[in-house]
Amino acid sequence: MELYSGRPENVSGRQEREIRTYDLLDRLGIPYQRTDHGPADTMEACNEIDKILEVLICKNLFLCNRQKTDFYLLMMPGDKPFKTKEIPPQIGSARLSFAPEEKMVEYLDIHPGAVSIMGLMNDTENHVRLLVDEDVLKGEYLGCHPCVNTSSLKLKTKDVFEKFLKAVHHDYTVVHLTGE
Repeated sequence: MELYSGRPENVSGRQEREIRTYDLLDRLGIPYQRTDHGPADTMEACNEIDKILEVLICKNLFLCNRQKTDFYLLMMPGDKPFKTKEIPPQIGSARLSFAPEEKMVEYLDIHPGAVSIMGLMNDTENHVRLLVDEDVLKGEYLGCHPCVNTSSLKLKTKDVFEKFLKAVHHDYTVVHLTGE
């Protein structure tokens, strides 16, 4: 794996959702570094990507309430254990579970394994509420996928939460996860 600045020179063979991510970041003037890799579907693969990007890639979980009427994208440090019981009291919701894949595709235009805050650019009707573990906001940089799990990005946390989210008309709720 190599680290590159900005979008790939040759986009042939890349998915449209990935190219749209680069287009938006470039249009917003948000600098980013990128690495290409095989599907990041294990923690070992993610750890190797973390080393190249020199950042901890965020764990992104797509969740919903029992009725499947409220949907959430949870961003948390990749090395922190996820305990679903910690979230509902903080957001005024009943029990949460993993949301169905078809809703992930419908609202975020993302498939499992590639879930990312970048998918919010496709949620033009704000079906998905962004939840962010407070530890994510503490880092200068964060890592995420550009809507595909064969590339990863390193972006300034400030750019994501101040420029990107504003541009895609999403706000966020800070949550405190202990992982215990």
